[in-house]
Amino acid sequence: MRYSKLFSKTTKSVSHDADSANAKYLVQGGFIHQETAGVYSYLPLGLKALRKIEQIIREEMEAVDGQEILMPALSPKENWVKTDRWDSMDVLFRLEGAGNKEYALGATHEEVVTPLVQHYVLSYKDLPTAVFQLQNKFRNEVRAKSGILRGREFGMKDLYSFHTSQEDLDAYYDRVKEAYFKVFKRLGFDPQVTYLTYASGGAFSKYSHEYQILSEVGEDTIYCCEKCRVAVNKEILDDQNTCPKCDNKDLVEKKGIEVGNIFKLGSKFSDAFKFSYVDDSGKKNPVIMGCYGIGPTCIMGTLVEIFNDDKGILWPKSVAPYQVHLSTLGTDEKTLKEADNLYNVLHGAGITVLYDDRDERAGAKFADADLIGIPLRLVLSSRTMETRTAEWKERNKDDAEMVDLNSVLERVKEFYN
Repeated sequence: MRYSKLFSKTTKSVSHDADSANAKYLVQGGFIHQETAGVYSYLPLGLKALRKIEQIIREEMEAVDGQEILMPALSPKENWVKTDRWDSMDVLFRLEGAGNKEYALGATHEEVVTPLVQHYVLSYKDLPTAVFQLQNKFRNEVRAKSGILRGREFGMKDLYSFHTSQEDLDAYYDRVKEAYFKVFKRLGFDPQVTYLTYASGGAFSKYSHEYQILSEVGEDTIYCCEKCRVAVNKEILDDQNTCPKCDNKDLVEKKGIEVGNIFKLGSKFSDAFKFSYVDDSGKKNPVIMGCYGIGPTCIMGTLVEIFNDDKGILWPKSVAPYQVHLSTLGTDEKTLKEADNLYNVLHGAGITVLYDDRDERAGAKFADADLIGIPLRLVLSSRTMETRTAEWKERNKDDAEMVDLNSVLERVKEFYN
């Protein structure tokens, strides 16, 4: 992509309520545009990063036998009445359509997925099964804040599993639990700052589990057990301040950002829809359910909160919108010709490139490159042409080096392997 043709541009201005690094840098870098509090448009750079996040999640959900579907955001009132959540869910957006028919915008999708899967499950032979989607959710938050960490419209991957027994759910739950750690590692989060966190199970079970990324900007207070690498959310910490896994009392208070959660739902929603299966003896039994959520948009914001400096974003390689930020300095014909050729060589080899071909001063180009945060910057100028080299600068390092133009492609491939 030539920067001169890029739809969005960087800006020095930022909204008055940019109260976090992600709100500041994603807006200034031209990744997102705020429409109203808690609602954002994703611009070309932002959407590329978001799609990479989603693809990593998709691959790991398919690896645990999840099948991708897409459910509607709009669902009928009667489904929510059956689960007693039409009046009790305070963040639910309620709408009235033609013919005075009432609907809800999906804050979550148990009310849709349960009767949907029920339609296709007739006996024990159809279970277990698991379906997931990548879909926007809508929650009428009293105060949307922290950029895309807490919004009124946000992306969510929700996986739902359906089982014949609690034991079968428990086994699958553990598979997903480990799959989530793979997701976060692939996204670039250090496993040392990623905590499986015990949280309230509400009406479903004694505990649910959250995935918390340690960050001083996090809204949640968690207590970490360094012995078994789990944490406890402050809201369910017992009077003894003990780890629920190993009974360690030496817990360390830290701040975290919740990027995922998993629940054992039991038969709460299957009972509401009278969703049962027939076993091999002909007896009807309730279907047991599990629910597993990850927020791709929240993850995108969290990545920026973790990976930034005073100049801008430092994207992990796995989710950066482009792999190379190529810039030219000056307008001499030889430099421009070599830059065009390098752009074509990299592009032909499957390397994604943001090519800053603007007639701009060096300071402005370098500032934009640092703000956008692509992991690798290559610069060609009349000076580098004297030695047929390119300036190689990694975003997370202070120093640059000169690389022979003929070896750039192989070096880029090695950098991303």
